[in-house]
Amino acid sequence: MKKNILRSAIAVILLGAVIGNPVMAADTSGAHNGHGQAVTYRPDVKFTLRTDIADGRLVFIGVGGNIDGQINPDLTVAEGAVVQINLVNGDGATHDIALPDFKVDSDNISAKGSSTAVVFRADKNGEFKYICTLPGHVQAGMIGKIIVGGAKAAKQEPKGIDVSMDPTQVGKPVGKRGPQSVTVDLETTEVLGQLDDGTTYRYWTFNDKVPGPFIRVRVGDTVTVNMANKADSSHIHSVDFHATTGPGGGAAVTQAAPGQTKSFDFKALNPGLYVYHCATPMVAQHISNGMYGMILVEPEGGLHPVDREFYVMQGELYTAQKHGTQGEHEFSLEKLLDERPEHLTFNGTMGALSKTHRMEAKVGEKVRIYFGVGGPNLTSSFHVIGEIFDSVYNQGDLTSPPLKNIQTTTVAPGGATMVEFGTEVPGKYILVDHALSRLEKGLVGILHVVGEENHEIFKAHGDIDPNSGH
Repeated sequence: MKKNILRSAIAVILLGAVIGNPVMAADTSGAHNGHGQAVTYRPDVKFTLRTDIADGRLVFIGVGGNIDGQINPDLTVAEGAVVQINLVNGDGATHDIALPDFKVDSDNISAKGSSTAVVFRADKNGEFKYICTLPGHVQAGMIGKIIVGGAKAAKQEPKGIDVSMDPTQVGKPVGKRGPQSVTVDLETTEVLGQLDDGTTYRYWTFNDKVPGPFIRVRVGDTVTVNMANKADSSHIHSVDFHATTGPGGGAAVTQAAPGQTKSFDFKALNPGLYVYHCATPMVAQHISNGMYGMILVEPEGGLHPVDREFYVMQGELYTAQKHGTQGEHEFSLEKLLDERPEHLTFNGTMGALSKTHRMEAKVGEKVRIYFGVGGPNLTSSFHVIGEIFDSVYNQGDLTSPPLKNIQTTTVAPGGATMVEFGTEVPGKYILVDHALSRLEKGLVGILHVVGEENHEIFKAHGDIDPNSGH
């Protein structure tokens, strides 16, 4: 059984049904009266957390008050307050709760419904973490913040712009129109973006978003690309369209210094779903920093209609700081060359498709996802937990018969695919790369399907939550 180390005035473990009772302090400075008798302390503030699985991760969920229902909620307290945190086991796995900075760590609880608690004095100002110390549980998502001193500490968080691409921004289908001239305007920028809560990174982008805009044309169209490198950039940038037949996919004629604009025309000869990216040396750095997107060249007559379309791209960030570190992260050339990304993203940032943007469909609708890998290095095993792809347009091929009834599809760096599936049952459907360790570095998205249950297809028994995912 774990031993709890006393910090300042009090640090006491409460077990089981003592939640809400006074706390007896152990022998420490100020914890006894003049006759050697233990002093009873009552907490100034109490929080209750429940262990659970949400969005494919192990988490703490707030219970009651202004944290009710929040995942890994921020706990804000006054400096010097006596704090009690109750932990209730909501999933039946073994867990504990610890605050390493205050040297408190609860006993393990394993049975569903069992509980424990820690009590300590928040005797220093700042932001500190609470975690589950079981092996792998922090990496799986069981980490939150306690903010001592309130808003003063919270104001220290760095802020950047939202660079994440809205997955619903897919443009209008070309329909049955004939070939025409289309103009595409791209601006390359270098901006401080919000990577995660309390974490920023200096992204390089097309049009201030990662990925860049989803471009939609028709086979036979003549496409004019105008690429402007913003004047305050520090680097040369360019663009290479995999849909282009010509030198460098356009990169050979678009190497633009800050403040310059370069242009070219190309004819869309081949239908398909293609990646575009910056191709200025070193190319991998420009791509990793966010300079990638997709262009859809629809076949003659266009694509068949569906109810929902989404634009999703997978990318990698190589930073000197470890994943989960607060503050501004800096690019690491060493990790890029070793192909060791600290962060993996859908649509540019942590939580882009699980917190920032909502992907939603209704029961009975047909969903289409345009999926690509910016990379620059890792192959994706794209999978939607709880769904089977009715059709997979392998490697972005829109003219061959699609693959049918596919569980997971492989997409290379600089490659793309189009998948379609029906939505028969409501719930949360989690987008992942099925190299599932990558989920712990941020690679997760959520498709919310709403509507009536269909118990002929799926029926939960007991207290199983169909929205929890794996």
